[in-house]
Amino acid sequence: MLEKTTRINFLYDFYQALLTEKQRNYMEMYYLEDLSLGEISESFDVSRQAVYDNIRRTEQMLEDYEKKLGLYQKFQQRQTLLDQSKQLLKEQKYDQITSVIDQITDLE
Repeated sequence: MLEKTTRINFLYDFYQALLTEKQRNYMEMYYLEDLSLGEISESFDVSRQAVYDNIRRTEQMLEDYEKKLGLYQKFQQRQTLLDQSKQLLKEQKYDQITSVIDQITDLE
């Protein structure tokens, strides 16, 4: 569950501008503020089921955006390559850093 929550939070960070205000509100309240479905439903005067359905649809939209645009995947790849670069610098393997930098550049 924590892994899913972390993934959804990252996807939300990347794609929130593509969501409606209502979708953003529900996602922020549920994932960032850790409110229950009941608490969110009371805030918007809608049923708990309506909140649940909206959150699930929004999660699916975020996953669809990621499949099409891949911003989170590229971010993860970039982070991995940056970590490799740091390790290579510590080990003073300067000749290998150029290759890693080229890989980072290719992600753009």
